[in-house]
Amino acid sequence: MPEAVHTVRINRQPADVFAYFADGENDPQWRPAVKEITRTGPIGPGMTYHQRITGPGGRAIPSDYRVTAYEPDTHLAFEVTAGPVRPTGDYHFAPVDEGTEVTFKLSAELTGLKKLLMTKPVQQSMNSEVAALDRAKQILES
Repeated sequence: MPEAVHTVRINRQPADVFAYFADGENDPQWRPAVKEITRTGPIGPGMTYHQRITGPGGRAIPSDYRVTAYEPDTHLAFEVTAGPVRPTGDYHFAPVDEGTEVTFKLSAELTGLKKLLMTKPVQQSMNSEVAALDRAKQILES
């Protein structure tokens, strides 16, 4: 099962950091694979996003998702509901000395032919997605 985890410390308060990540429309600022994204309702539990990300050959593929956990300042989770791979994602926010520690985890269960053909590219994509937290840190600290 492909899985990736990355943690960063951001020199901003947990409420500010959580608010930034909770609004998925900020994602194109720090996630290079996002081609377009729109929220389909107010920010909060159960909200959904229509998203298109860069796929094989640079073409846009659907990757809509729904928020499955929304605990202000501490926890945010989602599940992808459209596209060829449907990972789950999980953010944890913890106060540290002068800011917030953010841990972002992605995982996907692949079976059958998808497992055989897609495990390596999915793993690479997930590694890139969680590593993009470094870009979010730069944005939030500037």
